[in-house]
Amino acid sequence: MRRREFLSAVASATLSSAQPPRRPNILFVIADDLNTDLGCYGHALVQSPHIDSLARRGVRFERAYAQYPVCNPSRTSFLSGRYPETTGILDNRANPRANLKNALFLPEYLRTQGYFTASIGKIYHDGMQGPNDWDVLLDPRPSSNIGRTGPGRNLTGGKFPFFEVRAAEGTDEDHTDGLIAKETVRLLGQKHDKPWFLAVGFRKPHDPYIAPKKYFEPYPLSKIPSPQGPANDGDDIPAAAYPAPRHPVDEDGVREFRQAYAACISFTDAQIGKVLNALANSPDAPNTIIVFFGDHGLHQGEHNWLNKVTLFDRSARVPLLIVPPGPPKLGTVCRQPVELLGLYPTLMDLAGLAHPPGLQGASLAPLLRDPEQRSTRPAYSVVTRPGKTLGRSIHTDRFNYIEWDEGRAGVELYDHFLDPHEYHNGNGKPEYAAAQTELKRQLAAARPKPATP
Repeated sequence: MRRREFLSAVASATLSSAQPPRRPNILFVIADDLNTDLGCYGHALVQSPHIDSLARRGVRFERAYAQYPVCNPSRTSFLSGRYPETTGILDNRANPRANLKNALFLPEYLRTQGYFTASIGKIYHDGMQGPNDWDVLLDPRPSSNIGRTGPGRNLTGGKFPFFEVRAAEGTDEDHTDGLIAKETVRLLGQKHDKPWFLAVGFRKPHDPYIAPKKYFEPYPLSKIPSPQGPANDGDDIPAAAYPAPRHPVDEDGVREFRQAYAACISFTDAQIGKVLNALANSPDAPNTIIVFFGDHGLHQGEHNWLNKVTLFDRSARVPLLIVPPGPPKLGTVCRQPVELLGLYPTLMDLAGLAHPPGLQGASLAPLLRDPEQRSTRPAYSVVTRPGKTLGRSIHTDRFNYIEWDEGRAGVELYDHFLDPHEYHNGNGKPEYAAAQTELKRQLAAARPKPATP
């Protein structure tokens, strides 16, 4: 069933049924480049009290994965409900609308179903939203440059400008994320006659690593550890696994990078606290679904890498918290591997809406009801390399298994039970022979089938 036929069928069904109760509101919060360096995920240093508090109210997914650890492919995937290989969006330049002319993206579909939809900050990758997604589209920016003044430096001497770290002057609202929080609070304070979908996209902790200096104060450099790992870390990683060149930052620079990243997380956490407080004071709070997640992770020197775009957990794994309406889940943890691709069908199930055609993800609604439910479906992620070499991985309850160019350019196998930091590639080792055969089969089965976008 194509887009127009589906919407016509849904409209007919709605008109012929009794008036349903008001559907739940949805607060959909994304943090850009956020890995799992959060208190609720066991990080010993980073202070994230508001996100941690949210985790205590709902279900925390311990092992959630982006389908492509770069902004545009990841966001296109979870907003369209399709795998990156189906969307064809494998970089930050391609416009998803050119490839997915028949797709009903999440905000557009909710809008057709009577939702008021608002985008505040970065939801799609910049400039990629469609004409029918939003009733309100806000992307506030500071009117002055005060939020970029203060002591700071470029960690690579100017070669890579995104490695700017700065403890800046000014207040929260001299920075973009402070204004995103302000606009969200304003919208939450308004009376809404329809159910709403507020998509809030914070731009931190994405580079440049700039935050008000008060957020740097809990993280003196003397407390920031250097990356740990064996001396031979990376020796058995296929050459195809990393794009080149690696970024030349020395050990002191890596610690500054980690300090600034932690400060940016705490800055964004404070803005999330403002939003959650405004929701708590709103009459809409009891009937609101809260979703919080990162669009992909980020390396901070692990495996000698300062970026995303790998299939290691530091890049592909993300925080994901969901607080459904109703009785609180009181900090329930789901340890099954799940995909961000599942967010679209999950919200359809929680809102009582039909699934539009083309969705490829598994709904997380059964796991919200029973987080200990076992699932045999692995989480699937991909990245590309120069020459269009494609890396594909599956994350099971124990392993991260990766094939580059269908195994021709290399294979990686990491046993998270024995090697949670993925230092030792088990590919070809006798003790993993049976597991590798099964993982290879599962990866082949997980690859998305060709589909009409």
